[in-house]
Order: sequence, then C-alpha cells, then structure tokens
Amino acid sequence: MSQSMRAVAIDQHGPASVLRTRTLARPTPSPGEVLVKIRVAGVQVTDAAIREGWVPPGARIEFPQILGNEFSGTVDELGEGVDRFAIGDDVLGFRVLGCYAEYASVPLEQIVDKPTAVSWRTAGALSASGQTAHTALERLGARSGETLLVHGAAGGVGSMAVQLARHRGLRVVGTASHGNHPYLEQMGALAVTYGDGQLERIKEAAPQGVDLVLDAAGHENLRTAVDLVSDRSRIGTIVDISLARDLNCQWITSDRSAARLRDLTDLCAAGHLRVTVRAAYSLDESVDAHRDVETGHGHGKVVLLVDEESR
Repeated sequence: MSQSMRAVAIDQHGPASVLRTRTLARPTPSPGEVLVKIRVAGVQVTDAAIREGWVPPGARIEFPQILGNEFSGTVDELGEGVDRFAIGDDVLGFRVLGCYAEYASVPLEQIVDKPTAVSWRTAGALSASGQTAHTALERLGARSGETLLVHGAAGGVGSMAVQLARHRGLRVVGTASHGNHPYLEQMGALAVTYGDGQLERIKEAAPQGVDLVLDAAGHENLRTAVDLVSDRSRIGTIVDISLARDLNCQWITSDRSAARLRDLTDLCAAGHLRVTVRAAYSLDESVDAHRDVETGHGHGKVVLLVDEESR
C-alpha cells in the first residue's frame, strides 16, 4: 500500500495561483479517527480566504498546507477504538483543513453515513454551506409563517437557507442577479434583484413585512436589513463582521456537528433539500475552481472531483 497521496496544498499565502497539486505523505488515523478515501471535496469562499492569509479560529497553518473543509468518500482504515464504522462504508463529513486530498483522517464526531440516495457530489458539497445555513436559521429563531429575507440567496449558503426555511414553513424573499431569479423561484423564493433600489423592491415583494434577515453576500446589505427589521438580534450575516458589530446585528458562524449534518443528509435523502453543483473540477484544476468561487457569480456549489470515478 502506498504511503503517499496526491493533494492540493499551498506553500505560501496568496492568489489562486499559489495552489499546487503535490505528492505528500498519506495520513494515519489516530485513536477515534478513520482514514477516508476522498471522492469529492467541496470548494468554499472560506478556502480562498484561508489561501489568502485568514486563519480560522483554533486552526494552525503549517506549510505545505492542504486546504478544503468538506468531503464525501469511503472509509479506508480505522483508528484504534473505532467500532461505529467499517472499512468500505460510504461517508461524508467535515474538517477545518485537509480535504483537497486523496485521503484525510477524520474524527468520528465529524462524519456520518452517506445514504445510497445521496450522490457523491451532493454529499461532498453539503456540509459547509448546509450547516452554516442550518445554524443561521436556528440562531435567528426562524418560525413557521414568518418571512425571511436572504441576501445572496443563489449562493451556496443562500441556496441552503432558502430551502431549509421553505421546508420549515417560512416565506422567503431572496436577492440575486436577474439571471438567478428562475433558480430561486424553483426553490420557492420570491426573487428580487439586488443593488440600488433593492429596499423598495423588497418591500413590494413582502408587503406584510420581513421578520428576519440572513446576509450571505456582504456589500453592506445589513444597512438594508436594519431598515426592514427593528429587532437586530434577528438580523445576521456570515460575511460582514465589522458592519454587524457597528449595527449590533448577529455575526453567525457555523456550529458544525455530526447530528446537524445527519439532519441535512436525511433531508437530502428524502428529497427535501437539493445541492446544486454548478461546476466540477479535477484536483489539477484547483486554481480554476478557486477563481470560480471568487467571482461571486453563478449559483450553487463548486467541487473538486478527487476520485476519477466520481466524474
């Protein structure tokens, strides 16, 4: 068995061009971990931020640093004391770093079984955006019958928030470019074009008013939100921390857990939640994948197909 693997790593912070496909040592699972042979890895804006120099809370960057924080794959090796999974089990999960690789060792509390009904691509792109959206609705106190406004509704987190909110019985108004309106409408949202004049367009789309707001786009959308919702604890952003502090709104980070991921996986398997993968790249095309997510355009998710069979 080879003790090496192919992975995408950086040796320094910088633009997308610093990403390199390299041959690195294959990890060994510690007690309470499993080694996963990765098939698909999701690509996040967060990954690009880490590449440029941001360090996630509690993380440590060590060059060469493998990026990537969500995956789907197959259990390849068991660490000491692991009896909840078996070699050959199909799983999905999350790590702070290390998923743009053929193998990753993952703690048991960060993986769940992949249902047969859920594709490899869906499973590989579900965790990060799905858990962030799920956490946001929880933190904002979303309740059936209310109206949620989502800024950046066509993106990875926005798409998940729209669908989860609709499943819970909320009305949803989503801002997006005009070209993404049909995509939002298919998910049951009222689509509004973002930009100048959006406040008036939102009021027209939601004459009954807006109860809570999730900003997944930035661009000072919180200023529109505070004109619509008086209770600022019900306004949250995942991108604009400084303005959130200035306006006394919520800064929302993902509270990731196996239990939360299992809820999302069950919704996918039941057909209540859909992950749209707009583009798929090979490991060797990681530079293009990062440039894609950094455009801020398009809808849904971008993935790396680590295993050729996942194509």
